[in-house]
Amino acid sequence: MKSVGKRAAIFGITMLIVSFVTFAAFTLISGDPAMRLLGTEATPERLQSLREQMGLNQPFAVRYLRWLAGFVTGDLGTSYSYNQPVWQLISPKVEVTLCMVVMSFGLIVLISIPLGLFSAQRAQGAEGALHTSLIQLAMAVPPFFTGILCSWVFGITLRFFMPGNFPGLHQNFAGSLHYLFFGAICVAIPRIAMTVRMLRSTIVGEMQKSYVRTAIARGNDRRQVLSRHVLKNSLVPTVTFLAQTMAEIVGGSIVVEQVFSIPGLGRFLVTSISNRDYPVVEALVVILAFWVVLSGTLGDLINQRIDPRLRLGGES
Repeated sequence: MKSVGKRAAIFGITMLIVSFVTFAAFTLISGDPAMRLLGTEATPERLQSLREQMGLNQPFAVRYLRWLAGFVTGDLGTSYSYNQPVWQLISPKVEVTLCMVVMSFGLIVLISIPLGLFSAQRAQGAEGALHTSLIQLAMAVPPFFTGILCSWVFGITLRFFMPGNFPGLHQNFAGSLHYLFFGAICVAIPRIAMTVRMLRSTIVGEMQKSYVRTAIARGNDRRQVLSRHVLKNSLVPTVTFLAQTMAEIVGGSIVVEQVFSIPGLGRFLVTSISNRDYPVVEALVVILAFWVVLSGTLGDLINQRIDPRLRLGGES
């Protein structure tokens, strides 16, 4: 419990620092939001009135604390471009991106762990070299190129889905998941390859240790030793890697959303940056940072559950 509390405190402090740096940076970049909103209709009187209304005349610390309190309670500010609450604009897009991220991560876990075990058992000889070549190939292909191929093969040629015609989660949930599945595959493929390589290397190294040789010498079945002992010890670095992968999946999803015309955070972030809609960009940056920090924290906690030595070390 002490370790969990420590991780929670680190998580909270990290997010506080991220929020402060983000708010300070976009405050400097955005200049005078009142001037931007009024444009050619700006007069000294209207500028003064709007600045007062937006709280821009208050000190920086007051504005940051007010923004932070609003962020915690779900008030992310108002979009410059749409003149609507930011959360109202991004919440449907968060749902779409989150669905694809969860599907991608599920595919990575379900496919990479069995493949890693399989590849580790055949790491030697020509078959091992073939596995290494396939892994390197899958790692080298970027998600956007895989997305283009997937759209052409499964969308245009086989007509498993209609590219550019996303049904909408609330209009057709099953159809939306079907559409997102192909994007999730494109995001997952290079990360499956990375995880397989990581797990394979860890298992091969673990199999060379003395306790494995002793267990096999005593007549224990090699596969049982692999599944009961080697895999468990190999999961600690693998889980850490998967936690990092969770953060990278968001970046891959943003790219793939452009290819598949998925109305998620990626397309909206690009549009908001182009429109200089800083309240929206500010909120999205903090949300993405939250996901990255949360992924690392969860990875550490899961590792401590797998390996008691880490848990004892964290509580000392």
